[in-house]
Amino acid sequence: MERDYAYYKQVFAGQRLPFAFVDLDLFSANVRAVQSRAGTKRVRLASKSIRCVDLLRRILATDPQFQGIMCYTAREAVWLAGQGFTDLLVGYPAWHPDDLAAVAQATAKGAQITLMVDSVAHIDQIEAVAAHQDVRLPVCIELDMSIDVPGLHFGVWRSPLRSPAQVQPLLARLKATPHVMLAGIMGYEAQIAGVGDNFRGQGMQNRLVRALKRRSARVAAERRAAVVAQIEAVGHTLRFVNGGGTGSLATTRAEACVTEITVGSGFYSPALFDNYHTFRFQPAAAYAIEIVRLPAPDLYTCLGGGYIASGAVGPEKQPQPYLPAGARLLPREGAGEVQTPVRYAGPDHLALGDPIFLRHSKAGEVCEHFPRLLLVSDRQIVGEAATYRGQGQTFL
Repeated sequence: MERDYAYYKQVFAGQRLPFAFVDLDLFSANVRAVQSRAGTKRVRLASKSIRCVDLLRRILATDPQFQGIMCYTAREAVWLAGQGFTDLLVGYPAWHPDDLAAVAQATAKGAQITLMVDSVAHIDQIEAVAAHQDVRLPVCIELDMSIDVPGLHFGVWRSPLRSPAQVQPLLARLKATPHVMLAGIMGYEAQIAGVGDNFRGQGMQNRLVRALKRRSARVAAERRAAVVAQIEAVGHTLRFVNGGGTGSLATTRAEACVTEITVGSGFYSPALFDNYHTFRFQPAAAYAIEIVRLPAPDLYTCLGGGYIASGAVGPEKQPQPYLPAGARLLPREGAGEVQTPVRYAGPDHLALGDPIFLRHSKAGEVCEHFPRLLLVSDRQIVGEAATYRGQGQTFL
């Protein structure tokens, strides 16, 4: 499904810039690719990487293999429950009593929301609120999936729990909490799922990252299986065992105890996901900025465009010029808040008012900058979908 500059320029002729869009033909191809790579495992959608209710619905309607949503805040989960979504897992701990009370009140009205915990303190906080609201709230225990090698913590700092011994106090506490029950466990192997290993010109580093990923996959499988066995041995019944991400589908699906894999970025396939050697999804989401200056030959300055991705700051977190092919940012300016110069010396003629298309480094974050996504299929705009921002929702 090759797309060139002329294709999108014709599709968006006369459209006011800037705008963001999703190519539904490529999006659907990514949905099918995710489903295929997940094998027999259920796929839970990572809402933070989509941030659009219409597109969440579109994926869930594709096939029963797509079940449930991993939310990024408790308030988002409550809001999505109000939109009719079910099986909502909050991927990060919620602490503030008002947030927990909102979940409890939604649960009392029939919402299906599971909270994340990784400490006895989390359980106690939820128990206090749930008891006050007179409801029973399900929780998920998060395991740490990072590994330590000499001089390097390979992974992200999430849960402090790695072993059955560290999980045991939480299991014991859950046996004594009448208003909190265990629903599942999860472990996000971020160093496999979210770290590229095929960067151009970084052969030695790519090989090192791949080796660390192989080791991480073995550790993750052993760690998760050991905790599942422990939980079952003490009499708890798990509704789900969650793992993975877009970049770890192939390894996470191989774990027998895993029942579902969370996927988000693969549906839009942002620029960071061009740097994996085992798979390549289609660039389904992008945004366009308008050329407003011609300061020098082969240099085109556009209005806005500086949508930088979260995480450790580096050039890979900048948006990447997508079309016309061969366009690139200037190292000393990059993508700016109010203007972005782009160098281009290719065959496509560019003039004032023309668009330059860029892809965000990460997935759903770009939706925080646009109230809507234009939907494209078969060479035409076929509709639009409101982002979270367009529906007046900003959760973080």
